Amino acid sequence: MSNQGVQLHIQERHVVMDNGILQVTLSKPEGIVTGIQYNGISNLLEVLNDESNRGYWDLVWSKEGSTGTTGTSDAIKGESFRVVVENEEQVEISFTRMWDPSLEGKLAPLNIDKRFIMLRNSSGFYSYAIYEHFKEWPAFNLPQTRIVFKLRKDKFHCMAVADNRQRRMPLPEDRLPKRGEPLAYPEAVLLVNPVEAEFKGEVDDKYQYSCENKDLQVHGWICLNPPVGFWQITPSNEFRSGGPVKQNLSSHVGPISLAMFLSAHYSGEDTVLKLKPGEPWKKVFGPVFIYLNTLLDDENEPHWLWEDAKEQMLIEVQSWPYSFPASEDFPSSEQRGCVNGRLQVQDRFISDYCIPGNGAYVGLAPPGDIGSWQRECKGYQFWTKADPEGYFSINDIRTGDYNLYAWIPGFIGDYRNDEVITITPGCDLDFGDVIYKPPRDGPTLWEIGIPNRSAAEFYIPDPDPKYINKLYVNHPDRFRQYGLWERYADLYPDEDLVYTIGTSDYAKDWFFAQVTRKKDDNSYQGTTWQIKFKLDSVQNSRSYKLRLALATANVAELQVRINSLETNPWSTGVIGHDNTIARHGIHGLYWLYNIEVPGSELVEEDNTIFLTQTMATSPFQGIMYDYIRLEGPASSNSNN
Repeated sequence: MSNQGVQLHIQERHVVMDNGILQVTLSKPEGIVTGIQYNGISNLLEVLNDESNRGYWDLVWSKEGSTGTTGTSDAIKGESFRVVVENEEQVEISFTRMWDPSLEGKLAPLNIDKRFIMLRNSSGFYSYAIYEHFKEWPAFNLPQTRIVFKLRKDKFHCMAVADNRQRRMPLPEDRLPKRGEPLAYPEAVLLVNPVEAEFKGEVDDKYQYSCENKDLQVHGWICLNPPVGFWQITPSNEFRSGGPVKQNLSSHVGPISLAMFLSAHYSGEDTVLKLKPGEPWKKVFGPVFIYLNTLLDDENEPHWLWEDAKEQMLIEVQSWPYSFPASEDFPSSEQRGCVNGRLQVQDRFISDYCIPGNGAYVGLAPPGDIGSWQRECKGYQFWTKADPEGYFSINDIRTGDYNLYAWIPGFIGDYRNDEVITITPGCDLDFGDVIYKPPRDGPTLWEIGIPNRSAAEFYIPDPDPKYINKLYVNHPDRFRQYGLWERYADLYPDEDLVYTIGTSDYAKDWFFAQVTRKKDDNSYQGTTWQIKFKLDSVQNSRSYKLRLALATANVAELQVRINSLETNPWSTGVIGHDNTIARHGIHGLYWLYNIEVPGSELVEEDNTIFLTQTMATSPFQGIMYDYIRLEGPASSNSNN
């Protein structure tokens, strides 16, 4: 605590916010955070870097019609500065950059207003930004935007992104030539001669520290001397794209801490924001909170800084939406609405009664097709998790038009309420009972996996001992180790995977990713997996249904054949740019295919389904399955 009110010092080239607990210095008019003074440390940010490369908002943009997820990187520099609020309780300052036609081709056609807020007695500061595109302006793509903080490498050595994902980290120079050996892609480096010997032989890769949006509320770094924690707290996901399980980067070697708002990671071009000609757009990203803490007494261990940061995160979440941002584009709680209801599942082949939507993810997202929320990136999304009885409540929803979406662990497919919902200020909408009827034509003959949009339940091998990250040894997230795609060929050097219903165990016998196999000439070949199963009887004149839920796909084509490799296959076509296999994820975008299997293609006793992934020019092509089910024909007197 400090008796001092918030003070603002405006200098010729800098602005300083000071509340007696910390001082934050920003360049004027650019709005780059050049210094953070706290707990006796004159600057927490990397003083060896140029001032423009310490704490900044940036974006990646490309011209209309561009493909892929890359473009021009732009560290956003304001051109004008103004004071929005200045009193002893609060300072809010603005750094704006306005676009005009003379800048076409040089800068993204956006007006950008970056805001920074400091409150009295607050051990940190807030930042948010308003992006606006007018319909008269050129169309363009926006693959990424975020906030980046680069901390002092001589101070911050310990990183924490979750209770069980914390460690002492290598130095940035360990990744450079002579100390680090590049691996299959630039982000992954084998540390061969690190400054500190304890890291020798480890792989460093920023994607090993990715998190799902729902779990990416607090992460950061710890300095041990003096004890200081630097934490990035995101109290709401409403301004992030892709829904609750979209994965984003967090903190990584640098030491670097990120606030990711929009990215194509683990999804590819499907989540690149593409503004069409004549399309206006406006969005507020944030606020996020940069929280600093220190030990209260000598008895506390440095780990307490993480525990305290989690407590602060809960305080921020409970305070959302904040009452203090001055922009009229950030609505207060009173200007928002809420919805509630109960989600139930109707599947007559499991139960004669409705099944509560236990643990369902229920959300409002802009109107679209079933499941469109995972690719949506222009508007706002509001998600919650239903209780064991399926009851849900979504509060503080921005005004506008939405669809209600949901998905339920344990059931395939997506729910969407067909009616467009209009949220108005102060509204409280009760949906009552919402019934989801998952895809189902007949009884389950057999199934592989758990319908949870993840491949985590399948067999995940030990990594090659040459490519270890010590954090993930004997860890629940063992899939985050580097190079697991190469282990398939080690396990299946000549023949592909064969899975026998009734005797095989998917936790031991179903490899988590159907990847390519590297051949002796360093080329790659597709793989064909087999599912063998018996049928006591076959209704030749009836149809069976094969449900294939994929957890991710990367430039892959899945072909399905029944009982013969010589028949014309069913095919997904070429799908996916998720890059999940390379980036140590266990899921990307969700795909569900429902394949009709004529009974005439099946036989009594022994049957085989052939699953061929045909695309094979790199080690990272392939798919991860979420769940596979074969359904028999419904009885002739039942209602579908």
